[in-house]
Amino acid sequence: MKLLFVADPLADFKIAKDTTFAMMREADRRGHTLMACEPRQLSWQRGGVVTAQAHELTLTGAADGWYATPAASRAQALKDVDAVLMRKDPPFDSEYFYATHLLEQAEREGARVFNRARALRDHPEKLAVMEFPGFIGPTLVTRDSGEIRAFHAEHRDIILKPLDGMGGRGIFRVRDDGLNLGSVMETLTKEGAETIMVQRYLPEIVAGDKRILVIGGEAVPYSLARIPQGSEIRGNLAAGGKGVAQPLTPRDREIAAALGPTLCQRGLLLVGLDVIGDSLTEINVTSPTCFQEITQQTGFDVAAMFVGALEAALAG
Repeated sequence: MKLLFVADPLADFKIAKDTTFAMMREADRRGHTLMACEPRQLSWQRGGVVTAQAHELTLTGAADGWYATPAASRAQALKDVDAVLMRKDPPFDSEYFYATHLLEQAEREGARVFNRARALRDHPEKLAVMEFPGFIGPTLVTRDSGEIRAFHAEHRDIILKPLDGMGGRGIFRVRDDGLNLGSVMETLTKEGAETIMVQRYLPEIVAGDKRILVIGGEAVPYSLARIPQGSEIRGNLAAGGKGVAQPLTPRDREIAAALGPTLCQRGLLLVGLDVIGDSLTEINVTSPTCFQEITQQTGFDVAAMFVGALEAALAG
């Protein structure tokens, strides 16, 4: 099969932990042809089809210079590859949004895109949890300062975060004393101009913010608990959290079993569910990670499960 990865610049990959690289390596091991481009290299013109100015890749097996491009880039019609894998990292900004529309046009032309473009747009990673209220803790989505103050008065210890954040950026905790609540609200909502999410603080975060990977509707049997370090409240690996793989708990399995098949039917081949304690906090669909950390610590080959699910989806 010929696989086209739409991703960040390859030169920026940290291959010791990069999930997209793990996917490429497994696909290469199985004999599939690899191509790559960036979202900015997608284009469409009336009378034609969506194309990407893409490079074919050869993996070298080296830590430095991990890939080679045997030939110059060329215009590749997305409909003429077997699968397009959208692996651009967040944030989900305007350019990401426009890329999903180009990918959806490519789907109309016959391309197979994973995760599907419309599903990416329909499942904003923080707001998607609203569909599954039985699995989340107390949560408020608003830009209204009065509602936020009332939520704090009820729950006393809260987390506030922007809806477009990633890697733990922009997350604030306001405790019982309400210190700096006004300033935090003004900063995150841009004085009422932008909507944010507010959640009751979950003390179980000390044991980790668990990333549960769901592939083809089925849960990987291990999560990666991202444990805050020192005085941090954030477990995100990008914020210095320590990743510890652990078997799924019965509650983890319950959440994954309830959401996985539904999300898969919508075209989300790979999903990352974030769970603190027993509560779902986010549904990650853009570029879920943690393949390599789980595999290195448990021996369970997550990339093999993913490529196998991709092959099955294409054969179906």
